[in-house]
Amino acid sequence: MLKGKKIILGITGSIAAYKACYIIRGLIKQGAEVQVVITPAGKEFITPITLSALTSKPVISEFFAQRDGTWNSHVDLGLWADAVLIAPATASTIGKMANGIADNMLITTYLSAKAPVFVAPAMDLDMFAHPATQKNLDILRSYGNHIIEPGTGELASHLVGKGRMEEPENIIRVLDEFFASSDALSGKRVMITAGPTYEKIDPVRFIGNYSSGKMGFALAEECARRGAQVTLITGPVQLKTQHSGIIRVDVESAEEMYKAAQAHFPDADAGILCAAVADYRPETVADKKIKREKEELTLHLRATQDIAASLGAIKRKQQCLVGFALETNNEQQNAEGKLERKNFDFIVLNSLNDAGAGFRHDTNKISIIDRKGRTDYPLKSKTEVAQDIIDRLVATLSPNF
Repeated sequence: MLKGKKIILGITGSIAAYKACYIIRGLIKQGAEVQVVITPAGKEFITPITLSALTSKPVISEFFAQRDGTWNSHVDLGLWADAVLIAPATASTIGKMANGIADNMLITTYLSAKAPVFVAPAMDLDMFAHPATQKNLDILRSYGNHIIEPGTGELASHLVGKGRMEEPENIIRVLDEFFASSDALSGKRVMITAGPTYEKIDPVRFIGNYSSGKMGFALAEECARRGAQVTLITGPVQLKTQHSGIIRVDVESAEEMYKAAQAHFPDADAGILCAAVADYRPETVADKKIKREKEELTLHLRATQDIAASLGAIKRKQQCLVGFALETNNEQQNAEGKLERKNFDFIVLNSLNDAGAGFRHDTNKISIIDRKGRTDYPLKSKTEVAQDIIDRLVATLSPNF
């Protein structure tokens, strides 16, 4: 799957820089084109001449290639690449990436890159375990970067622990598997709902919830990355889509989301209902701001349209419908009941009892339940959670196509 792919290999100041030679050879052997961008510290560990000989390309390190004003465009590099791989990635470089400190050619290229980014950390065990490093890695994950976890073994310090860069063949395998999955949904149409709904009380007040839309948007990006044409129906959120394969439909109320879902689901191969839709709306909406005139105010509420049940009722055999259940108690029982009532193919369960899961977080902890059983996943970034969910979607769709 790497044949014809354009890979930027970022090399930083680590003793593991020598392994970059094996990465280059492996990538080129599989048909990839490799452009090395090396930090000044990286050149202390491996020479540009060696790297240039392996790639058949000049190695880029400085902003200006010549004193005559010739410069290396990090913007052009970012547009050229199909993937950016930083291996080895030191604690310093990881910190700069996480915080946007663009003081060398590699970081400016990273900040300009449109392609997926893979980071292979390499450092001593205490540096890797330090809270600052772990926080920076979490930030990178939240940005959608792929962290290739280091291995455990003897380090350059002669200590033994976690911090040695993953072996070149395994790094290449990660990239190969990533591109192999990139067309898994090619030609498929996926409808996704995301975010909250706002149910008006009067011109300035509404009933809503704490949903940020992050999980739904991560799912949309992952489906688009795998080749799907995505229709993202979203309630009011502050997020933006990145992938050109996503068509965004903005709505506000549960009624508007219901109508949009009814319009787009019949033509979709799959629907993912990630939105936190209000179950009730005010029976009447005041046309003027309600003034505080009494100690009590009674609102009469009516049930909103059940989007999930309505789509489950019209779902064709070839279609896949995925639901979400955010629970505070009786999680398994409630999720299984919802799975059957709504005619879902599988349901994603998360609990507000799990730290770091649910609304507003960049992380989530889920279980996927279908009619065969339950699969539990550890706490991960929402980008990684989206990958797990779409893996299951692909597997569910496969028998139908």
